[in-house]
Amino acid sequence: MHMRMTSQREIILRELQDSHQHLTADELYERVKKIMPRISLATVYRNLEKLSEAGIIGKLEISGRQKRFDSDIHPHDHIYCLECHRVDNIEFDRNLVNPTAVASDKGYRISGYRVEFKGICSTCWAMLNKREDGDKQ
Repeated sequence: MHMRMTSQREIILRELQDSHQHLTADELYERVKKIMPRISLATVYRNLEKLSEAGIIGKLEISGRQKRFDSDIHPHDHIYCLECHRVDNIEFDRNLVNPTAVASDKGYRISGYRVEFKGICSTCWAMLNKREDGDKQ
């Protein structure tokens, strides 16, 4: 899909790429409005959707949480912190899962799949342990 790259889209895309994170539209809006103070949140949402539909960025819908956007469109997997809701890329050997074999008994022809890991990040884990240690005293 070909799309015109407006100055707004260029700035939104650049800020997403420069963040090296999986930002929500709200987080991206906060970054973009520093450059374009008159831009609206609705404009950021609309342009993120268009960039996603065009395959220029990825859209993550993890664990029913607010959508996040990813500038890396190459196949990769994510890990999600159940405490702070941070999302990180994770290396995972996709050869360990054969999606065709998993779904063959249901009669599906697989066109793609997503692996989603959930857990508690090291920062949150340390804070939880600190809290527990404080409760013991």
